Amino acid sequence: MDRVNEILNLYTNEIILGLIVFSLFLLLLFLIQEFRVSSIKKKYNKLLEDSKGTSLEEILFNHLDEMKNVKEEVKEVKNYASNIDNRLKTSIQRVGMIRYNAFDDMGSDLSFSVALLDDNNTGIVISNLFGRNESITYGKPVINGESDYKLSIEEIQAIDRAKRNSLYMEDKMRKAVK
Repeated sequence: MDRVNEILNLYTNEIILGLIVFSLFLLLLFLIQEFRVSSIKKKYNKLLEDSKGTSLEEILFNHLDEMKNVKEEVKEVKNYASNIDNRLKTSIQRVGMIRYNAFDDMGSDLSFSVALLDDNNTGIVISNLFGRNESITYGKPVINGESDYKLSIEEIQAIDRAKRNSLYMEDKMRKAVK
C-alpha cells in the first residue's frame, strides 16, 4: 500500500492531466453524438409533420377513417347496384317485332306482332290485325318464352326475335367490354 501511495504522489499531476484529457475526449465524443442525434431528430420531426403542422400519425389516422368511409360507401353502392340489377331482370329488356299481311286481300304489311319480354323471357306479345273495316288488337301473356294461349306463327316469330335481339345485344356488350 505504501508503494501505491508513493506512485500516486509522484505521478499525481500526470494522472490528473491524463484524466482531464480523457474527460475532454469523452466530452468531444458526447458533443459529436449530440449533434448527430439533433440532426436525426430534426429529420424525424420534419418527416412527422407536414407544412400545416399535422403529424404523420394524424395523417395516417385520417386516411384510415377515410378508407373506412370509402369501404362503407362501396358497400352501399354494391347493394344499390344489386338492387337495380334485380329490378332490371323484371323490366322489359327484349323486344321483337314482325310486320305481316294478315289478310290476303289487303295490299300491305299493316298487321304486326310485338313481343315485350324481361330477362326471364316473361312478358307479353301484342298483336294487331289490320283489316279493311276494322283493326283488332289483343295481347297474350308469355311466361318463360311460352304462352298458355295458342300462338300464331307471327307471334312465335316475334318472341324468337325478342330472344335473339337480347342475345345479339349481350354479345355486342361482351365484345365492347373486351
